[in-house]
Amino acid sequence: MSRSPDLPRRKLGATGLTCHPLGFGGYRIYRGNHPHEEALRAYLDRGGNLIDTSANYGDGMSEALIGEVLRDYSREKIVVVTKGGYIQGENMKLALREDFPEIVRWGEGLWHCIHPEFLRSQVRRSLERMQLNKVDIYLLHNPEYFLTDQAHNGNVAAGHEVLYRRIGEAFRFLENQADEGTISWYGVSSNNFGNPADDPTATSVSRCLEEARRITKDHRFRVIQLPMNLYERGGALEANNFGKTALEYCQAENLGVLINRPLNAFSRNRLIRLADFTAPGQTPPDRGALPGILEPLRVHEQRIARELQLPLLRGGGLAGLMLEIVPQLQSQSHWEQAAGKYVVEPLQSWLQEMQGRFAADPRWQAWVQDLALMVNPLFEEIGHFLAAREQVASDSAREILLSAGYPASDQSLSRMALNVLIHIPGVSCVLNGMRRIRYVEDALGVPEITPVRGLEILRHLSALQ
Repeated sequence: MSRSPDLPRRKLGATGLTCHPLGFGGYRIYRGNHPHEEALRAYLDRGGNLIDTSANYGDGMSEALIGEVLRDYSREKIVVVTKGGYIQGENMKLALREDFPEIVRWGEGLWHCIHPEFLRSQVRRSLERMQLNKVDIYLLHNPEYFLTDQAHNGNVAAGHEVLYRRIGEAFRFLENQADEGTISWYGVSSNNFGNPADDPTATSVSRCLEEARRITKDHRFRVIQLPMNLYERGGALEANNFGKTALEYCQAENLGVLINRPLNAFSRNRLIRLADFTAPGQTPPDRGALPGILEPLRVHEQRIARELQLPLLRGGGLAGLMLEIVPQLQSQSHWEQAAGKYVVEPLQSWLQEMQGRFAADPRWQAWVQDLALMVNPLFEEIGHFLAAREQVASDSAREILLSAGYPASDQSLSRMALNVLIHIPGVSCVLNGMRRIRYVEDALGVPEITPVRGLEILRHLSALQ
């Protein structure tokens, strides 16, 4: 893949670091996944230089993949951002052993903590997984869980004072980490920086900065992260920091701004993926196409059932199970969330049971090998099938975007949506999930297309919707 044209790097606030306008989002990438590794390498080879991850992404496997890839690149040219705060998976096991203070027990399998004792373990583990001596930017990851928990329990009044006390204590710890050389700069990633000021769960950039200044005038609080897209525009439009929006306030205070979820928009309690799933003019497949997609698998399963007289998974086999589950799903993301628990786990249990009965039969072993070759492409085809059903929403988003003043364009919807965001004043870097090389190619072509008036378009979108 050829390197993209040299582009002026953007300043990342007052950190002294500079970054490509599009960053590599490390959510849902895993060590051992070859396409994910290829995509990250393609991003770096084409001139990208900012990687964003978190301790809880893939239960640490995102950081582990990044660490493996970074060994082959010049470290000083790459900006590494990671985050801490979530207690899930391996961190849950750690928390059950260590009993950290000030844990927010949000739900089964999901706790949260920004206490220095917990953060110390997180910084150390992140450095180990990424095989680094120092992280460029360390962010508290969604500390608003405390406010949401307080609101859920009807205890809003004192919640904000307690939260910012906790943030201040976390900042003091991160200042010490910066002094020790394990991090360079720190900040906060919050989904609620763009919420109205009177929202009981809103977080405030100005309050965070105030806490940093309480510690020292030479603080290292220099970066924030928040979601923004064509539908979630609060960070650019909601004046919630002394009459300024989060972006305006950050510009005034020279804070770097990272944007996440640029193509995954939540609107009216549903997820809208801002991307194209079918070629222009192509008709999306209807539900009746699903049996045809599953037919080769059904035939494969019926053959082994006849040859070995074995019971198929839940009677109808994997094909039957998927024919039951897939029509209930509304999108590709729903499939990715449901596949593990409702398809992969039952399949693995059935395979283990049958292996115990037929391990010595070469017909069974050959059949399993053939099944393994079928499953991953089939799962991907199911994802494409569901994604294509989302094209109606994508076409609607494109029409609205054009109505808001985006010039007529034959670019992909994803490129158009990213183009809006990278041209909003105050945005340092837009983080995009790029788990495939084709996503890297799509995203890194954005700076080469005609610039647009991003903030003006968001204002028009707000008026239209």
